[in-house]
Amino acid sequence: MNDRDFDSARSPADAVRRRKKAANLSVDSELLERARRLKLNLSQLFEAGLSQAIRAREREDWLKRNRAALAAYNEHVDKHGVFSEGLRSF
Repeated sequence: MNDRDFDSARSPADAVRRRKKAANLSVDSELLERARRLKLNLSQLFEAGLSQAIRAREREDWLKRNRAALAAYNEHVDKHGVFSEGLRSF
């Protein structure tokens, strides 16, 4: 078995672990104690929260960048209707 065979035999979970990078964070000591007592996976919680925050910020940024175009399109629809106005059967 060569290195390529070994890599392909690894599970998807192994691939995820390889992509991870250690990070140092500061956390309220009481929250940390409670999380440990509840046996919460801090890495999973951090990733989930960070992912959600990134999606929210990217959405906000997209809306800011496209606000003028969306307003122009909405104004066009208000004046002229949607392009499929006569084609819809519902």
